Amino acid sequence: MSRRKQNKDMLSRMHSQHAQDSQNDQMQTGSFPVVKRKAKGIRTPNPIRARMTTSILIVILCAFLGFGYAIQLNNPTSSYETMSEEELTRLLSETSTQVQSLEQRKGELTSQLNSLKAAANKQQEAERIAKENEQTSGILSGRLPAAGEGVIISISQGSKDRIDASTMFQLIEELRNAGVEVMAINNVRVVTSTYVSDTEDGLECDGQILDPPYTVKAIGDPQNLQNAVNIAGGVGSRLKVKFGANVRVSVPDKVTIGEIHQSRQYRYAKTVE
Repeated sequence: MSRRKQNKDMLSRMHSQHAQDSQNDQMQTGSFPVVKRKAKGIRTPNPIRARMTTSILIVILCAFLGFGYAIQLNNPTSSYETMSEEELTRLLSETSTQVQSLEQRKGELTSQLNSLKAAANKQQEAERIAKENEQTSGILSGRLPAAGEGVIISISQGSKDRIDASTMFQLIEELRNAGVEVMAINNVRVVTSTYVSDTEDGLECDGQILDPPYTVKAIGDPQNLQNAVNIAGGVGSRLKVKFGANVRVSVPDKVTIGEIHQSRQYRYAKTVE
């Protein structure tokens, strides 16, 4: 009885195992998983390519980050972006105050400089003009000696007649017209008030007797002064033809006139201040 029961249990297990094996052998419920068909247009990502792309993106992002950092270092004004509104307002107020102070200081220094320049220029210019006027008036009035380019005219005593005052005065006027600046006859300095007159003893010039031969020293353009004397039909020709005098004009390197004219003491005229 016991043996029959064991056989029956054995058969039941074998039958159950066979049924289980038959079920596992079916395609729909087999032990192998069902592989679904891939959708068209979708590719499986390549791991190597994905890593390369990620590396390239990281490099590009690092490059942009370094470029931005370099710009920030080279542009200090960008630091103002991190400041608060109160700090920016205070900085603007301080800058405006400094600008106003500098402009005010600049105006003060400019005013002082202009004042110093004006004072210095006026004083210096006044001194220069005074010195120049003193020299000019001294030369024109005959109070100072003079030297420069010019001619020396030598006139001998006339063999035909004695040279008269009008001819000598004509020589002075011809030289003045030729641009003479300083002139002397013998030892007399010729000025604007110089006169020449005839006397029994000969020619008189500013109260002094002129003895022949006459020497006229003239400072000015040598060529113009020579032409004034030697021009045809001029005063040189008259001295030669009418009076028989020998007239010679020389042009030295420098003509020195040391004769001076004593200033006249005016009784009525006074200098305007």
